[in-house]
Amino acid sequence: MNLRSTIIRFGMQAISLTGADRWLASAARGRGAILMLHHVRPDAGRGFAPNALLEVTPRFLDEVLTLAKAEGFAFVPLDEVPERLADPRPGAAPFLALTFDDGYRDNVVHAQPVLERHGAPWTVFVTTGFADRTARLWWLELEEAVRRLDHVAVDDGDLAIAHPARTDAEKSAAFEQLYWALRRGPEERLLAVIAGLAERAGVDGRALVEELCLDWAEIAALARVPGVTIGAHTLTHPMLAKHDAARAREEIERSRAIIAERVGQPVRHFAYPVGDPTSAGPREFAITREAGFATAVTTRPGQLFVEHAQHLTALPRVSLNGLYQTRAAARALLSGVPFLLWNRGRKLDVA
Repeated sequence: MNLRSTIIRFGMQAISLTGADRWLASAARGRGAILMLHHVRPDAGRGFAPNALLEVTPRFLDEVLTLAKAEGFAFVPLDEVPERLADPRPGAAPFLALTFDDGYRDNVVHAQPVLERHGAPWTVFVTTGFADRTARLWWLELEEAVRRLDHVAVDDGDLAIAHPARTDAEKSAAFEQLYWALRRGPEERLLAVIAGLAERAGVDGRALVEELCLDWAEIAALARVPGVTIGAHTLTHPMLAKHDAARAREEIERSRAIIAERVGQPVRHFAYPVGDPTSAGPREFAITREAGFATAVTTRPGQLFVEHAQHLTALPRVSLNGLYQTRAAARALLSGVPFLLWNRGRKLDVA
């Protein structure tokens, strides 16, 4: 765990120990929240796990939902979120909408039984290229390449990195350095560099997608399950803000059309890949609004307030982060206090 993660962990604990998750909740919680998850699966106990933040255990998911129910949250589908945000009456019970990005098979195997026990509806945002086996889980390709290599070396123009990768600590440092160097640059270079490393390490990117992601038959079957909503998550999972408007619009609108045809249902909700300000901003919010989506969700952290009723295609989410799977973290996240502090009291972050 890096320094930033350690600070966040201590912050969660401090919120719990001081009782701030109780006495500040009325101001911080807002109307409710949209939870964001990716993988739900048992802990594999890996030493080198740079993407561990994207996975929680079924047990932790159950603990969060049990706690939310005890705190008076109502579990609602995304379809209800606009109406609840538009309701001006104070004092309504807080709500939670649960969302899962990318379309992973473990959502069905491990998350669905937990969700059904709690009567919680949920939305799965599907990247069509993962279902087609044509898009790349590049962050997992990078992880697997670093796991297999004992030295990571990249020399691509102004990007030159050479890092030992023998121990778990060295591998984590190498991954961190390369990941953020690539994220700061053009996506084309990110994909090319990771493809080169994966080839050198013998990583089969397509096999990763086939192993982890639902195919179209599984997605169509899931769409027929009561309480499940299928949303769109682009064609190829790009960081949309790094591309021109035509590419962004195609990724957004075509993915919706393909999913609607495959599952036989309209697609009303969208999730921006990566979803931070460098990946989705006002241009993308406008495109999804013009395309007619009822909601579109980011990865910007925050609770939902009545003010979000005017920004339904720029909604924040609360990430269930695999690095903080404790009761103290769950209580803090549901209270909204970390985001009140993170956003310095601002309710909206849509710039």
